[in-house]
Amino acid sequence: MQIRAATPADLGVLIELMRGYYRDDGLGFDAEESGAVMARLLNEPQWGRVWLGEVDGGAVGYVALCIGFSLELGGNDAFVDEVFVLPDHRGRGYGRQLVEFLIARAGELNIRALHLEVDQANTAAQQLYESLGFRKRDRYFLMTHLPDSHPLSPPIG
Repeated sequence: MQIRAATPADLGVLIELMRGYYRDDGLGFDAEESGAVMARLLNEPQWGRVWLGEVDGGAVGYVALCIGFSLELGGNDAFVDEVFVLPDHRGRGYGRQLVEFLIARAGELNIRALHLEVDQANTAAQQLYESLGFRKRDRYFLMTHLPDSHPLSPPIG
């Protein structure tokens, strides 16, 4: 697999890969909204990077890094926001290659800490991430506040 930086010209391919990621994770997907958010990330690299994995010139997956800042962790930190490999290409180590590539690029970007979320039921992904050096911080829970208007906000009542 070859891995390269995604560009705004890749937006259509990325939207289709995102559709698969959101489907597999059981998340709602709005192509227009997701495309606008991805376009912003591709056009404003201070917020992160996206890389495409390709086999024989065709995209088989992607990984997205979103950059933040942490006083506790000493500077820039980042989330491995999305990792996805098409179902027909799984089991070949492509997910590992994408995350290893991202880890190397994060170092070049002076990222002091990488975070990620993994579904509690996805033990295969947990094992992969642990094998790459990610550790649970059991002292902490990831908590998120979303405005009431956000599509992922829980219903009131």
